[in-house]
Amino acid sequence: MSSSGGGGGGGRGRVRGSSSSSTSYEVGSSSVAISLSSEVQEKLSLETPPPVSSKAARFPSRPGYGTLGTKCVIRANHFLVKLKENKLHHYDVSITPEVISRGVNRAVMKDLVSQYRQSHLGGLQPVYDGRKGLFTAGPLPFTSKEFVIKLGGKEEKASSRREREFKVAIKFAASPDLHHLQQFLSGQQRDAPQETIQVLDIVLRERPSNDFTVVGRSFFSPKLGPKSEVGDGLECWRGYYQSLRPTQMGISLNIDVAATAFYEAIPVIDYICKFLNLRDPSRPLTDIDRTKVKKAVRGLRVELSHRKDGKRHKISGITSQPLDQLMFSTDNKRISVTQYFLDKYRIRLRCTHWPALQAGSDSKPSYLPMEVCNIVEGQKYSKKLNEKQVTAILKASCKRPHEREKSIETMALQNDYSNDSFAKEFGITVDSRLTTIPSARVLQPPMLKYHDTGKDVKIQPRVGQWNMINTKMIDGASINHWTCVNFSSRTRPDTAFYFSKELIGMCASKGMKFNPNPIVPIRSARSDQIERALVEIHTQSQAKLQLLIIILPDFSGSYGTIKRICETELGIISQCCQPKHAQKQNRQYLENVALKINVKAGGRNTVLMDALLKKIPMVSDKPTIIFGADVTHPNPGEDSSPSIAAVVASMDWPEVTKYRGLVSAQTHRKELIQDLYKVVEDPQKGAVHGGMIRELLINFRRSTGFKPHRIIFYRDGVSEGQFSQVLLYELDAIHKACASLEEGYLPPVTFVVVQKRHHTRLFPAEHGNRNLTDKSGNILPGTVVDTHICHPSEFDFYLCSHAGIQGTSRPTHYHVLWDENRFTSDSMQTLTNNLCYTYARCTRSVSVVPPAYYAHLAAFRARYYIEGNISESHTSPATRGLNAQIRPLPTIKDNVKDVMFFC
Repeated sequence: MSSSGGGGGGGRGRVRGSSSSSTSYEVGSSSVAISLSSEVQEKLSLETPPPVSSKAARFPSRPGYGTLGTKCVIRANHFLVKLKENKLHHYDVSITPEVISRGVNRAVMKDLVSQYRQSHLGGLQPVYDGRKGLFTAGPLPFTSKEFVIKLGGKEEKASSRREREFKVAIKFAASPDLHHLQQFLSGQQRDAPQETIQVLDIVLRERPSNDFTVVGRSFFSPKLGPKSEVGDGLECWRGYYQSLRPTQMGISLNIDVAATAFYEAIPVIDYICKFLNLRDPSRPLTDIDRTKVKKAVRGLRVELSHRKDGKRHKISGITSQPLDQLMFSTDNKRISVTQYFLDKYRIRLRCTHWPALQAGSDSKPSYLPMEVCNIVEGQKYSKKLNEKQVTAILKASCKRPHEREKSIETMALQNDYSNDSFAKEFGITVDSRLTTIPSARVLQPPMLKYHDTGKDVKIQPRVGQWNMINTKMIDGASINHWTCVNFSSRTRPDTAFYFSKELIGMCASKGMKFNPNPIVPIRSARSDQIERALVEIHTQSQAKLQLLIIILPDFSGSYGTIKRICETELGIISQCCQPKHAQKQNRQYLENVALKINVKAGGRNTVLMDALLKKIPMVSDKPTIIFGADVTHPNPGEDSSPSIAAVVASMDWPEVTKYRGLVSAQTHRKELIQDLYKVVEDPQKGAVHGGMIRELLINFRRSTGFKPHRIIFYRDGVSEGQFSQVLLYELDAIHKACASLEEGYLPPVTFVVVQKRHHTRLFPAEHGNRNLTDKSGNILPGTVVDTHICHPSEFDFYLCSHAGIQGTSRPTHYHVLWDENRFTSDSMQTLTNNLCYTYARCTRSVSVVPPAYYAHLAAFRARYYIEGNISESHTSPATRGLNAQIRPLPTIKDNVKDVMFFC
């Protein structure tokens, strides 16, 4: 069977613009041929596909601009960049001996330019990327040349540090083409000239890279704003993000204010006291404290207070012995570290009962007493922040829209691009004003359907929210068998009883059928006997339990254990509640919990009126399944933990409100979802087809009675550099899963990437006009932008589908990478916005389309299942990461998978 047709993304199963041939595999006893690109076939022969050039996939062109909605004027934090015609030149740089530090590389190149700019570099002012690339506006007077640079001594303000000599080889590599860039921006050329854009980006980053601390694409410095403490030895630094982007209006510079956590530049002793919350450093550390400190200081750079040579040490760990017992060999004799410091430096160490910091290697260690070590300033904290620290960072960085816009404008003016010598050299000018977008539109919110005493009720959301006063859920679930267990020692048994009664009353008032009597008596249990209590309840209920209400312990950390036991071992649907909420019994809280309980029990809270009237664009006309997919990666430092993929899919049509979710562990930090489709060889059955897409397609048919005639796939968490690779791999998996079910079955697919982690912010043109903003001062929910700041030719748009609560709203960026369903801009934008009103856990529109949101929740739920294993892992650094074997997730019980357990 040859597949053809389709929309803007090219023919189904093949990448437009690539040569294609056929490959086949077995579906039962039938052989099906599917047209695949040569790149895809090559990829399938490898366990891990190679990086794919952006030229390998042609993303669909924009099918015109959207017209629906009320027009409005907004501003975006994009600054127009103008370019003069210059001949850009790219040179490869090789520094010998090779060093890892970009700082040292920059020092070498800075010295080279200052020495030889006039005599050997033709007076040109080059920019350097810190690694292998040097760029100039015009040719150097040579194609290849070597230089010798000496660093050290006076240059580095460290007279005792030996002078180091470097050989620098500079060789011509290429001439990035500005004409190609202009053609791309005008839509005459489809392939983005990434190298040219990268050169211009490096030019505008050169000056701040020399002046500030670089973290990814952001710059931080105490000069850019006041520092503030965030607790446990950390402080918040202000800074800004900057990135050059090709847009419809030309090249734009995206600038946003930023804040992140750094280590305080304080003595290590003070840091550890803050980290462990110790008032008195005179007491020895416990074994638990030692383990925490070892993890906390690993990788830290310190300088020594008793030496003035400026030498810095990177900490590899701490010693197992305290200082007063720590011995080492010097001058053919054994001496303690304590005695050595007294003899050599006349320093009497005080904290001799604490271990020493260890630098260097295990074979040649250096022991550093903590009290002579100071933390080097400007080190970003890359580990996971605790709740208190996150709150402090948010408090420091959270700004109302008018404040954030002003801060961004101030930052752009302070950067003074007009007087940047590097920008001048390359003929780059940057507008000082934010971009005004007169063509933004506010989409109408959808009408929602509820019930009230036997009749239907229509609710029109206002400014992204609505309430359920005097209304009931559209499909209230029935719960006959339930009970409650209280693990909080501060919550009295009678409080737990009344909380359960109030919660059940709220569920019933909202349309659920709830037996008022628990199947087994409500009980309190000790927080150190969670598993025992859950097993006993399951046994006493004779496995009939439909819902277990759980009041959590007073301390954090048990939620993951509870969910793992309930959902993967016992098959119990549970609803966890914090003790403070059980004690307050706030009605709004109870209503929100009731919404979650209803969908966990198989009900539906609301549906779009358009779904019932069969008016949802590109959904109502034929059976359509909507997928959401996401991959979550472990926190920095958790190198033995797998990444977790989650895929959810709608199980009701035409309402598209109910979702089923599947999760899978996969290779550490791999973004491609590896279990979308798979074939396993069985000795008896032969090739057995499986994977998450196939399972969800089967479930959709069982649930609706239809096989999907259309697939819409919202994929979260993909960066622009991964677009082609993810599309090729995952689209192929979708096609194969479909073909494995039935010969010739290949429904058209639309593949949309959902991006929340970007730095575009949208502001109202008139901050004080309450008709153009929500209560928080943000742009109105439903605001959509597909002009000016969007891609020059591809199908993307920004949508702010939610009302702001505090701070500045972040719009979501949707980018259609494949479209066989031939969406118009209006139909894609309207569908996405309307779906944002169907999120089950609240009566507000949400900022991310719900299938992607649910996939995110499901992936995080699965991480809870293994969090105990993560903390108990003793994998050594040499065997962590890619080489570590992927432990499969515990299997979720079928009755749990049947409902929206992740809500």
